[in-house]
This record gives sequence, C-alpha cells and structure tokens, in this order.
Amino acid sequence: MIDFHCHLDLYPDPHAVVRECVARGVYVLSVTTTPSAWAGTAALAHDAPRIRTALGLHPQIVHERKAELPLFERLLPEVRYVGETGLDGGPEYKRHWHDQVSAFTRILELCEKAGGRVLTVHSRRAARAVLDTLAAHPGAGLPILHWFSGTPRELKQAVDLGCWFSIGPAMLAGDKGRALAARMPRDRVLTETDGPFAQLDGRAALPWDAEQAIISLAEVWDQPVSEVRARISDNLRHLAEAT
Repeated sequence: MIDFHCHLDLYPDPHAVVRECVARGVYVLSVTTTPSAWAGTAALAHDAPRIRTALGLHPQIVHERKAELPLFERLLPEVRYVGETGLDGGPEYKRHWHDQVSAFTRILELCEKAGGRVLTVHSRRAARAVLDTLAAHPGAGLPILHWFSGTPRELKQAVDLGCWFSIGPAMLAGDKGRALAARMPRDRVLTETDGPFAQLDGRAALPWDAEQAIISLAEVWDQPVSEVRARISDNLRHLAEAT
C-alpha cells in the first residue's frame, strides 16, 4: 500500500499510526504544514524505512508562518520531498492570497536552486494559478498534485506540464473526482489518504485506507484490483528512479 500524502504528525497518537504502518508495510509520504514541524515529524519515522518526511509550508497557514521560510531554506538540503505547499483559493483564504503566492514562488525558487525536489502540491480552487506558477519554475522538480479538483481543461494543462497526481478514497467518493481520475495518465497516479483531514465513514482516514482508493480506481479504470495495485507500485518505483 502507498499513501503518498498523509499528515502523520497530526493524528492524536502518531506513534501508534507509525507502528501500524510498519506492521502493514505501508509506504507513506508524511507531509508537514510548517518547517518547524519537520524535525519532530521526521523523528516519528526514525525506525520506519518506508516512511519519508516532506518539508512543507501549507498555503492555508502561510500568512501566520511565513517567517519560517528561512528555516525552510536551511532544511531543504536535508530533504528529497517538499510538501505540503501550493495555493488555496477558498474564500476564507483569499485575503491572504499575496502571502500565499509569495511563499509558493519562493519555495519553487529555492527548489530550483537546490536542483529540484519531488513536490506534493495543494491546489484547491487555485488550479490555474498553481499550474501557471509551476510552469514559470520548470526546474523546481516533479510536481504531484494532491487531491486535484480543477476543471478538465486545467487537468489537461497539468498533464501537458508533466504533473503527477495523488488520489485518495475521499476524492473518489464523488462523481467529479472519479471523472477526473478517469482522465489522468495511469502511469502518473499514486494513492493517498490526506489523513487525518480526509474522512471515511465518519472517521479520520488512516494510511492503510489507501487500499480503498485502489478498489475505487479499479472501478473507474475498469481493471482488476490486482492490476491497479501493480500499476501504482510500478509508478512509485518509476518515480523513485526518475528523481
């Protein structure tokens, strides 16, 4: 199982979740929302070789934590993965749009300077702006659009830009998410949960719930579950080889 976007540090008992991930053999990309959270979150995975920790600055709180950008720059040489980063165009965050764009642009500039990173990118209600910013910084690395919810035209723009996509069971619970997943290049898709933010059956999604995304993708792609599972595993291997 692969959960390529999960906030391990934000579960009530993250150590218990990590232990269960190890027991189940789940590959996890553990994303952070602030640079100051990176060290503690990375420590959670000290004895978990299949868990990687990304260095992030979440767009929804960047107006409160933009002073941590120098810390982001200092930590960047230590990491291969960056996230969660991006932009959020929700009405409750629009008043902080300038801070979001400034921080996202700076993060991409730093990634370019560092030789590129794998980026897990938030684009809620801001797909066009995210894609335009990524296009302006082609050396920033390989962007993986987490829980993409743009239009079909924006999806085509993302595909043409070389983006990958991470898809979770919550996204696939709706018709729009399933329609977008059907159009995505199957060799550029990974599974995720976005736990504990995403909900399944009234509870926080857990990393091993990524298996539910496999089952849903099998329906959307009209393929056996075993083939979809193998496809997602191959995609992760190809990503690792390419970056």
